[in-house]
Amino acid sequence: MPKTEAKILVVDDDIDILNTARMYLKQQFTLVQIENDPTNIPLHFERESFDLVLLDMNFRKGENDGSDGLNWLNKILNIDPNAIVILITAYGEFDLAVKAIKAGATDFITKPWKNEKLFGTITSALQLRKSKLEVDKLRNTQKTISNDIDQKFENFLGECEPMQRVFSLIDKVGPTDANVLILGENGTGKELAARALHRQSLRSDKVFISVDLGSVSETLFESELFGHVKGAFTDAKEDKSGRFELASDGTLFLDEIGNLSLPLQAKLLTVLQQRKVKRVGSNKEMSIDIRLVCATNMPLYDMVKEGTFRQDLLYRINTVELRMPSLTERKDDMELLVKHFMDVYGKKYKKPNMRIDAATLNKLKRYNWPGNIRELQHAIERAIILSDENKLSTNDFLLQTTSTTPNQDSDTLNLSEMEKRLILKALDKNNGNVTRAAKELGLDRLALYRRLQKYGL
Repeated sequence: MPKTEAKILVVDDDIDILNTARMYLKQQFTLVQIENDPTNIPLHFERESFDLVLLDMNFRKGENDGSDGLNWLNKILNIDPNAIVILITAYGEFDLAVKAIKAGATDFITKPWKNEKLFGTITSALQLRKSKLEVDKLRNTQKTISNDIDQKFENFLGECEPMQRVFSLIDKVGPTDANVLILGENGTGKELAARALHRQSLRSDKVFISVDLGSVSETLFESELFGHVKGAFTDAKEDKSGRFELASDGTLFLDEIGNLSLPLQAKLLTVLQQRKVKRVGSNKEMSIDIRLVCATNMPLYDMVKEGTFRQDLLYRINTVELRMPSLTERKDDMELLVKHFMDVYGKKYKKPNMRIDAATLNKLKRYNWPGNIRELQHAIERAIILSDENKLSTNDFLLQTTSTTPNQDSDTLNLSEMEKRLILKALDKNNGNVTRAAKELGLDRLALYRRLQKYGL
């Protein structure tokens, strides 16, 4: 029978007990070391990383209060907080054993012991250590992933007055657990704001889970958000945690919440009110503890009046409301943003020290930017890729300098492009009012929003 991979240290002042333990344990485990002087414990840990320590409770003759064992237990846990320590106690020292477990010991075994009992106790303790290490690895992996993702969003820039108001509100609200509703057009940085709120919160070292509700189908909504158990439906091959469950103790960001149908709004509201979820196919409720941040580019207050968005859900999600300004409102930040994206993409495409002339910068400031910062970002990336020089000029940007109104003389027959231009024309004519633009185009407002999302407008 192969030995179990484990490194074990046995510490006891009784040489007979040490030799007996070593003779038996070395048959079961790959490494067994013994020590009769507890002051040498730190030296052992310097040389090896032990999976388990068997530690006697008393080392001084005439003493049986267990203080020595408790003292060395604390020192071992200071050396290795994940150490698994099983205490060796004399018969009748159960009170001491309970006290030691409260102090951090994993288990205890009385002497004289039976080998089967010793083996079973050690095996169970080693399994616990394995689980603890796996949890730590998952936690560290999650932290690394979260940090890597946050680096992508860390440059939340702005010096203009509208952005200073945004930063001020995030500073005030971030450390609380208040639900936040972020409003703003597509491309204004709503997820950046959500992540900034998370970084400012007391949950910043926990997970940030983002869900694009616009991409979650009606049939998969409950499975994605609440999870499911194996066999709950045809494709449920195994148990799955939902986004609420995964985000517990952290922040849950529900993007495009305005896209939810009324039945799905009702299900979401129930979970938010009860703070409990049930996986699809299960009757077991699980408590959740999340910080909720939602975002949308849709006019929720108008939708409440029209009966397409629940008023009670709106009240539930917007304890605090944060509005992200459009790029048109942030013209004072144009130079800052342009230089930032030039630096990012100059490094990415190995074109450092890219510059931009004043005339081109003025052209960018005059443009209406219906796609907001996202459109600016893509425009600069494209310009840097195609530029043959280290200075961007007006020829590198295919923009209309006065407005987003489509060229009346365009002879393109591409249907998607024509539809996009008509939408831009309607928006420009109605000063960005989506409801009036939709009416003029012969669409309902939700249909227009879907097209705005499709074209990234």
